[in-house]
Amino acid sequence: MSLAFALCLLALFVLAGIGVPVAYSILVASFVYLGLNGQGVGIAGKVLMDGLYQSFILLAVPLFIIAANIMNAGTISERLLQFCVAAVGRFRGGLGHVNIVASLIFSGMSGSAVADAAGIGKIIIGMMTKSGHYTRGYAAAITAASATIGPIIPPSIPMVLYALVSNTSIGFLFLGGIVPGLFMGVVLMAMNGWISVRRNFALEEPVPLRDLPRHTANAFPALLMPAILLYGIYGGVTTPTEAAAVAAAYALLLASLFYRALSLRALYSILIESARSSAAVGLVIGGALILNYVVASENIPNLVAQALVGLDVSPLTFLIGVNILFLLLGCVLDATTIILVIIPLFLPSCQQLGIDLVHFGVVAVVNCMIGLITPPYGILLFVINAVTQIPLREIIAEIWAFLAVLVAALAALILFPGLVLWLPRMFGYPG
Repeated sequence: MSLAFALCLLALFVLAGIGVPVAYSILVASFVYLGLNGQGVGIAGKVLMDGLYQSFILLAVPLFIIAANIMNAGTISERLLQFCVAAVGRFRGGLGHVNIVASLIFSGMSGSAVADAAGIGKIIIGMMTKSGHYTRGYAAAITAASATIGPIIPPSIPMVLYALVSNTSIGFLFLGGIVPGLFMGVVLMAMNGWISVRRNFALEEPVPLRDLPRHTANAFPALLMPAILLYGIYGGVTTPTEAAAVAAAYALLLASLFYRALSLRALYSILIESARSSAAVGLVIGGALILNYVVASENIPNLVAQALVGLDVSPLTFLIGVNILFLLLGCVLDATTIILVIIPLFLPSCQQLGIDLVHFGVVAVVNCMIGLITPPYGILLFVINAVTQIPLREIIAEIWAFLAVLVAALAALILFPGLVLWLPRMFGYPG
């Protein structure tokens, strides 16, 4: 490792450690390396533009963000919640189950854990605390845990970013996330049920079964969105990027014309907020592209691959070790940084060890989502704290049980690749 690269890493960690946003930390650290190596800043511009022009799939990111923000507007979220309450609210811990099922449904529309937590999550937390059956911390914790499902079931912004750095099929990645996402929902519902019995949570007043068809009909157009998205991609009608545009257009038509819940002023606010969110993600992507150039210049990925292969580790041992590392990094780094900066270091090792990149990608994204609720960083904990004003100490006190079952689910995905690869293989994936 050269002195320039060592100083680059030092600058990155010092800046991030003192609270400079990660995107700016990465950019400044990369410029330190280029300056010490006598390379002009223009190289960074060329690397950035080349990376963006060669990555048409990145257009899906702002489109999924817009779709999620539109779905959070108006009455769409409320209609989905009414359907979930009618379907599973009658069981013990019913509103906890509603929380998880709502996240499973909304995950097929947003692709973003933060959008899930800040949108539909805020509403369900209000319902849980208002009922008087759940503490504020428990309502916030189960909301944060269920929001991690958002980027696993397609569409998924993190999987789009992983496809960018790994050249893996986004379609097969999306398919690979469906069973793991449902599996995460099942283990969370099992834990919620166990805690509900142990704490003797009161039963909610059940919605009469005769009202279920009406609530289903009200939510049905919104429930169609994931099906339209998946049919477009796997039916060969659209590319993933085009499917993102279709999702955004469908959400707009649904909110403005069908449900009549979106005004021009609200749409303007949504577009502004979506632009800000897209710009924030874009800064991290741009910084990561430049930093990846720096890492490639130092030949770090190949050195890591050779070192790991030289240790003669088995693929399973490698997967377990790397995922433990990702879990630790998830405590202090956000998911986007891990996917764009850290994961590319291990991709050559995966190829040399014969590890399937779709399996590795889905497991890595699940791991990164668990990091979103892992103290002390856990960005979802801070998001929910910001939108509800529930103290962090109350949320963290209740998050551990849900964190434990999600880590157990992650272990199952590592040990049994078929959970990830079954659906992709059904649709012709050769892996």
